[in-house]
Amino acid sequence: MTKLTRRGASLGLIGGVMGAGLAACGGGQAKEKKVNNRNPDPAAIPDYDKWQLSNEEWKKRLPAEAYAVLRKEATERAGTSPLEMEERDGVYACAGCGFDLFRAEAKYHSGSGWPSFADYIPGALGFKTDFKLVVPRKEYHCARCGGHQGHVFEDGPPPTGLRYCNNGVALTFKLA
Repeated sequence: MTKLTRRGASLGLIGGVMGAGLAACGGGQAKEKKVNNRNPDPAAIPDYDKWQLSNEEWKKRLPAEAYAVLRKEATERAGTSPLEMEERDGVYACAGCGFDLFRAEAKYHSGSGWPSFADYIPGALGFKTDFKLVVPRKEYHCARCGGHQGHVFEDGPPPTGLRYCNNGVALTFKLA
């Protein structure tokens, strides 16, 4: 059993033990009924057109590891992001374009080795199904620039029951 905490407050227990490495972020499947599958309307996203860049443009703008995750859907090694332990009030934004994705209140310590969130800012994420590990997983990305962020699973805390498992290199943190 893994105890989930956010800023020192207990959020309860969930069944199972989180594995290390990729298994922790790929070990569950989000059911279609709980995850919003609708992608936001690009017309409702500020500066959407400005962030539709070519791979060459992204390669010039981003450090190599961020490019691999955001543009090529790679996964950073578990436990390597300082954002996993970030506990200040603020907003987590896309490292590619700066679009706000998560509020600090939604962050919790899942034990997975990656920054985890129970919910996202409405209209900030887009979704697709990924079959890279054979079992379908729900992948999410920044709604503005399309940068890969991570996967969502149904082993999170109430009230959503969801865990948005994010690559830290795909995020920046802005103080409130």
